[in-house]
Amino acid sequence: MKAAAALAALLSVSPTVRLSAQDTSRIAEAASVLGPLIESYGVSGMEAPVRETVKRLLPAWAKPETDTAGNLWLRVGQGEPLIVFVAHLDEIGFTVDSILDDGSLHLRTRGGFFSSLFEAQPALVHTTTGDVSGIFLPREPSRDSSPARRTPPPLRVSVGATTRAATQALGVAVGSTITMPKRFVRLAGSRATGRAMDDRVGDAAQILAVRHLDPTKLKHQVIFVWSTREEIGLEGAAAVAAALGTSPKRVHAIDTFVSADSPLELQNFAVAPIGRGPVARALDNSAVTPPAYLDSLRAVARARGIALQFGTTNGGNDGSTFTPYGVVDVALGWPLRYSHSPAEVVDLKDVASLGDLVQAIAEIW
Repeated sequence: MKAAAALAALLSVSPTVRLSAQDTSRIAEAASVLGPLIESYGVSGMEAPVRETVKRLLPAWAKPETDTAGNLWLRVGQGEPLIVFVAHLDEIGFTVDSILDDGSLHLRTRGGFFSSLFEAQPALVHTTTGDVSGIFLPREPSRDSSPARRTPPPLRVSVGATTRAATQALGVAVGSTITMPKRFVRLAGSRATGRAMDDRVGDAAQILAVRHLDPTKLKHQVIFVWSTREEIGLEGAAAVAAALGTSPKRVHAIDTFVSADSPLELQNFAVAPIGRGPVARALDNSAVTPPAYLDSLRAVARARGIALQFGTTNGGNDGSTFTPYGVVDVALGWPLRYSHSPAEVVDLKDVASLGDLVQAIAEIW
């Protein structure tokens, strides 16, 4: 607590700057970074296209490295304490479990979501030779008079072929990943929609922070990680945590704050309105941030004039894989409507402000 109080006192004398996300140029930059990330495809375990997009969007001085788990690392600065930021590259989707005699594809989910949101929608099968278009087939309703079955059958995809051989001739194989076509779309004002905002906003925030950092002025080492396979068990982050062990002082996992800020949801849990700034994930299903660290985080945000919300939400975060090594997890997020759906909604002011917050933490905490 003394450390938190000392940090708050130190930062209270720093000049407060105008919230940079209010500047239209900052919103435009956030959109220019987030758009290409949203429109890159990368189901858990197949994140290479997203990783390449991240590398392309980083500044020229950045020299990231890829580890054996597919995680992208960027080390900046020198000295202690070591601080780690981590945002995941992967998105929810499917893999081909088997190819049926009629040429259709039997699917297995990658990540947790409502499969019904994909039913009777366009599909994209990602193969080693390119993308193959298809549709998610509607599932047949129960044909008897008994109550509707509680567990619907797995989804299937048709690529238009009518035999297994014809489907295989298109390059489709067991293990191919499947998603839905997606676009990054600007809405009125500073809002935007698209699929896979989770966690491309976190990826974008780290890129924005790196772009505006002066690496020569950092007082300690910071490692930015874009991790793999978060949606299927935090696997990429676990590899990073094992590699670093007890070295980091803090880890800041950056991931969605699944907000109740939507017209149909009860306002008694996960209340963090979109457009009012990033969120300190004080409590989720995987980690609890110590109150003293929340106080320090508030002081950092206040010193830079960044609006900061606090809340509790469902879900886990990559930082929880570091806590067995004694590393404190101070998770960050942004409010997101309609998480894990084809039409997630964010406010670009929150995206820009989250980038500002990551930069501030790296520079002054």
